[in-house]
Amino acid sequence: MPQVVLYQPQIPPNTGNVARTCAATGTPLHLIEPLGFTIDDRQLKRAGLDYWPWVSLERHSDLEQFERQRLAQGGRLVALSSQGSAQHHRFSFRPDDWLLFGRETDGLPAPLLEQADACLTIPMPRGTRAGGGVRSLNLSVAVGVVLFEALRQLEALS
Repeated sequence: MPQVVLYQPQIPPNTGNVARTCAATGTPLHLIEPLGFTIDDRQLKRAGLDYWPWVSLERHSDLEQFERQRLAQGGRLVALSSQGSAQHHRFSFRPDDWLLFGRETDGLPAPLLEQADACLTIPMPRGTRAGGGVRSLNLSVAVGVVLFEALRQLEALS
């Protein structure tokens, strides 16, 4: 089963919504600190509803602690970024992939993108509005899109 990793999430309802998706799919959720909120934040709990008991949640004090665990368990680090070079639906997911998503405001730092085994993007038609249209999806939407594609490929949906 792939695992979802949020790098320093900042917006409590986004993380709560991701937690709800992870509960619904039985997917482990990892949060790399520092967080932009406290774990007992009312908005975080509200977005996750009463599903928190079904979330396999691990918090990591920093990136180094997370990396030690990931390396010990094995699997590829698959980063998601608007700057990714491969489209997520054309990528062959594996059960031991770690799906890494960045902060809502500025995504993943360049060094982290460079160390990832793959860097994917969710293709979106770019608008013709001034400024080039929408740059990215909401974090919880992006997690849902990528996670469900991975689970579809792995025939893990029932």
